[in-house]
Amino acid sequence: MSLDQFFATRTSRMKASEIRELLKLLDQPDVISFAGGIPDPAMFPAAAFRDAMARALSDGQQAMSLQYSTSEGHPPLRRWIAAHMRGLGVECNEDNIQITSGSQQALDYLGKLFLSPGDTALVGWPTYLGALGAFNAYEPEFDRLDPNGNRSASDFRAEAKAKGGRVKFAYLSPDFANPTGITLTRAEREKVLQLAEDLDCAVIEDAAYQSLRYEGEPLPPILALEYARKGDIEACRTIYCGSFSKTLSPGLRVGWVCAARSVIDRLVLLKQAGDLHTPTLTQIAVAEVAADGFDDHVAALCNHYRTRRDRMLAALERHMPPGVSWTRPEGGMFVWLTLPRGMDGADLLQKALKTQRVAFVPGAAFHADGSGCNTIRLNFSRPDPMQIEEGITRLGQVLRDRLKVR
Repeated sequence: MSLDQFFATRTSRMKASEIRELLKLLDQPDVISFAGGIPDPAMFPAAAFRDAMARALSDGQQAMSLQYSTSEGHPPLRRWIAAHMRGLGVECNEDNIQITSGSQQALDYLGKLFLSPGDTALVGWPTYLGALGAFNAYEPEFDRLDPNGNRSASDFRAEAKAKGGRVKFAYLSPDFANPTGITLTRAEREKVLQLAEDLDCAVIEDAAYQSLRYEGEPLPPILALEYARKGDIEACRTIYCGSFSKTLSPGLRVGWVCAARSVIDRLVLLKQAGDLHTPTLTQIAVAEVAADGFDDHVAALCNHYRTRRDRMLAALERHMPPGVSWTRPEGGMFVWLTLPRGMDGADLLQKALKTQRVAFVPGAAFHADGSGCNTIRLNFSRPDPMQIEEGITRLGQVLRDRLKVR
């Protein structure tokens, strides 16, 4: 007997993540993989976590660390995050913080909170694949968010109404975005915020990579810009999603949302109905490790990843054939390549794997409409400098063979 006939209609929009599938290639030692958005495990603060967890599991502490906890999250961790957000220009307190099991859970909960079937989510073209997957389960429509576009709010509103709903939020990652590595200027952030004001919709700010800046001056988060306008986080429509996955550890699955209490209160209800709370032990450990040296650890990470970014950019300059262009990110983990028109990234991946044993992510998966076939995403944080040099050399050869150039 098959139960397929009983599945909810939303399941028809659920797709396997191309990135998660490609991560299986990391287990093949002869493949040089630029596919995952994976931190370098050599940079995990393992000793600090080992000590923190030992203390959390010591006599007298295990009754708390191994017990159920509040759905909002471990209070000391929420207080540390609130102080961190104040350092970014957002005056708030722990009541404005919800702990989530990674920022991916935050995206899922926000999709559930805002989207009814037929509502519109504004997203980049391209945008984070995991966000599309999280939102898709709630049967939305997608429209293109372009901070430098000339479409009016009334045009977005009319398009959403024609599709059977309204614009509920604009989703974006303004710093070193996944997949492009692009950072929005302050003016572009202000434009997104103004569009949301005109549409009377929310802004979901995905700040997973914000701490990983390797050059240039830091820019204020969109939430900080809105706070500066309104002077009260409770009046802000921007919802900030943060994560420790790219800075401390992805395996511990600790992220957060910073927003007005009206949003946090609803997220608490979703958390109670979902997994009750993020694991207590990991929250305690993250709170202690962050308090003891977050800024110093991030500074070391930036030095480490800057070298790999520079190595990749230099290798691309040497080995890419004419007609291929790429972004030059100021931080984050990704470089975005645009291939000559008519070339398909998925086909190129198959050839690259077969002939050169090099992997990347085809770009169409990051587009809500399946466009962008002539784009690919490369990750520079996981492979070491020698692998970067060799892998880009191999990729350049695949492209030269395909384009029939020397």
